[in-house]
Amino acid sequence: MAERPRKTLGRSPATPLSDAAVGSGRSAVSDRLTRARPVAAPAPGNARSSVKVATTAPKLRAGTPAEAVGPASSAAPAGVRISKLMAERGLCSRRDADEYIARGWVFVDGRRVTELGTRANPAAVIALDHQAQANQQSRMTILLHKPVGYVSGQPEPGFTPAVTLIQPNTQHRTPGAPVFHPSCLKGLAPAGRLDIDSTGLLVLTQDGRVARQLVGENSTIDKEYLVRVEGHLDAKGLALLNHGLSLDDRKLKPATVEWLNDDQLRFVLREGRKRQIRRMCDLVGLRVTGLKRVRIGAVRLGDLPLGQWRFLRPDEAF
Repeated sequence: MAERPRKTLGRSPATPLSDAAVGSGRSAVSDRLTRARPVAAPAPGNARSSVKVATTAPKLRAGTPAEAVGPASSAAPAGVRISKLMAERGLCSRRDADEYIARGWVFVDGRRVTELGTRANPAAVIALDHQAQANQQSRMTILLHKPVGYVSGQPEPGFTPAVTLIQPNTQHRTPGAPVFHPSCLKGLAPAGRLDIDSTGLLVLTQDGRVARQLVGENSTIDKEYLVRVEGHLDAKGLALLNHGLSLDDRKLKPATVEWLNDDQLRFVLREGRKRQIRRMCDLVGLRVTGLKRVRIGAVRLGDLPLGQWRFLRPDEAF
């Protein structure tokens, strides 16, 4: 009997969805479908047992406007969902992609797409209408110097979410920066966490592209922290902090950890497990007494005052 998985401390990770294995029942269903609907025999010399159904795209008459592109075939869908391709290429989030498709703001290989669920070749050329581009450019990204005592994500009983600090009187004005408007709060969400007992740079954004860049599964953006600690750390423990520790039975990615002075370490991480730095320090006999995030990618906290925020400038990128 297989061993039941152990519960992990401090989090209960969701089980990722995966394609289910197909049992022997598939062949019976396939036989019934084959008898009900004859298919063409494979071409001579083709050793593969599966049958490919060829589809021919409708031809457009010269000089006529581009027509809407529909799903390739309801019986045998081919290609990848356009919304997924758009998100993978950083054009927008999948939610925004569905909205733009429904509004007719997306073109695939020069043809307008209007139907949700449409698929395309992974190498297809995808372009956004100027209205979609304007919509993207209007999405705001905010940098907040979060104080201790605020939760970065969803509100918790008895605690205040950091987004409540985004107000006109807490804006740190910089030359040429937009003026705060209540619309700035619509759809604003944190792109990554910062623990309630930690301070420093927190990013909140309306832009799905930014969120994907910072917290997507393929994100390579690093984050820098200044960490005050108590306890003794020898060379072996420092080496383990850099690489060799595991949390929740999963190995951590290599990090950069070094001493700045007698009681302060500098951490640079490329992942963001829950309370990761504190738990890493616990494993090598250290206790964290203060933690501050000072950089995300190429964007630094700088001189942004505690409890204040500013807009990400057009010349800044993570």
